[in-house]
Amino acid sequence: MKNNSTRYILTTIVVLSTLFSCTKKFEDFNTPPLALSDEQSLRLVPSAIGPIEMGLLTGFQISQNLSADAYAGYMMSPTNFEGGFNNLNYSLVSRWNDGPFTHQYNMVMAPIKKIAEAGARTTLPDVWGVALLIQVQAMHRVTDKFGPIPYTKTGTSFRVIPYDDQKTIYATFFKQIDTAVNNMRTYLASNPPVKNRIGNNDFIYRGDLAKWIKFGNSLRLRLAMRLAKIDPATAKTQGELALSAPEGVLAANTDNAVLTSGKQNDYWLVTFAYNRDNMLNASFGTYLNGYNDPRATKMALPATQAGIAGKYSGIRLGADVTKGDYRTFTAFNYTDTYTQFAPHMEMNAAEMWFLKAEAALRGWTGAGDAKANYEKGIQTSMDQWGVSIGGYLSDATAKQEDYVDPINPVNNTSARSSITIKWDDAASQEQKLERIIVQKWLAIFPDGYEAWADYRRTGYPKLFPVARNFSNGTIDTETQIRRLPYAQSELLGNPEGVKTGLALLGGPDNGSTRVWWDKGGPNF
Repeated sequence: MKNNSTRYILTTIVVLSTLFSCTKKFEDFNTPPLALSDEQSLRLVPSAIGPIEMGLLTGFQISQNLSADAYAGYMMSPTNFEGGFNNLNYSLVSRWNDGPFTHQYNMVMAPIKKIAEAGARTTLPDVWGVALLIQVQAMHRVTDKFGPIPYTKTGTSFRVIPYDDQKTIYATFFKQIDTAVNNMRTYLASNPPVKNRIGNNDFIYRGDLAKWIKFGNSLRLRLAMRLAKIDPATAKTQGELALSAPEGVLAANTDNAVLTSGKQNDYWLVTFAYNRDNMLNASFGTYLNGYNDPRATKMALPATQAGIAGKYSGIRLGADVTKGDYRTFTAFNYTDTYTQFAPHMEMNAAEMWFLKAEAALRGWTGAGDAKANYEKGIQTSMDQWGVSIGGYLSDATAKQEDYVDPINPVNNTSARSSITIKWDDAASQEQKLERIIVQKWLAIFPDGYEAWADYRRTGYPKLFPVARNFSNGTIDTETQIRRLPYAQSELLGNPEGVKTGLALLGGPDNGSTRVWWDKGGPNF
């Protein structure tokens, strides 16, 4: 484990410090000597978008890989972190939770607040719209990991920053998406002389507002589905708004939100540069093998360990990695896919097709046909990965395979799922949903944020439980981890604020308490 965030944190600091504190002579001596004029600040605002986007990946290994990616069934590490007591076996390391909580406040919300203070809301409404969508993308991940967090009142006090409940936070997200999308629509409809004021300063869509509008619609659909069980009326209303949007949602791989910044790819770093800290999770490998999935060769490297050589065999979450060399198991494919400077996927079109398939199951207007959306999602994913689909869609027999660990057979376990690939109109709603979520999980790999949220919301895909549970009874092995405890830095720096969060959480501050939208129980 290494700290590789320094380079792009410094990039962000340099751009934003230039934006908001530059020494020069001013005609008006009343202008603060360490500030640009409003006009000068506004001219620099578009150049801040790229560094803020890079902030989405700050502290990647701790913020995402060793938490969400692991709990989503995507990764497990052969490294014996913290002497064998760490988040991967539910012995939650307090300082590991600081980054996932604080990074997005410091690297996304804080600079976006500065952009607002520079007057971008009214003077650069199109750029402000892009900034708002980046903020929602960042902060929905934070609240989904922890539950109640400070959001609507951040920056209002230096002493106590109160927390918001998730219902309020999600309502705010939807309002911010409204503002962002409407700003960009209005700006483009005005036929401005310069339609793209961000250009290459935007590392995702290069300032293409039409694509950002699609992203906003897609983000709305994603967040709407999160509420399908806890608040079905709001979920349906917001989902149908996304589905009826004239621009649509991401539909083709050319719409994918891909962050191309020139920084080193984080999966390459944690897999190759960090001596395979990041390896495939056993759950993911057993679905790839069982389905004989054509994407496997692009996603992962076959194991070299005797007994499983040539297969896509991952490591059980929580396994005792001191029993042998688990680096001989399957790693993420850092030779062809997660190469040193490969871009980072923030959202893909396949996810939207699976969201539309689930929306159709739930009877949302404008969703279309569940089967057609499901199959389109699989085809779109195969195209994204550059593989032939072959007879995959018609396979009615392939299932998740049993797991075998040739190093330590105590980790061996039977398959959890019997769901097959081919769509079955006669299946129950739950079976149809499992089929959709399993294929969505495969298609959005390795987006652990979204996949862990889906697992908690629906119970799918069916994942192997942690092999060793060191939570001292606070996290149920079968129910699995539901959230991260609040950061130690927040407990020390904002104790009164945390008290408001705990009151809203409705349970103890540990990994077993469900966040608001994680209702449990049947999906229909």
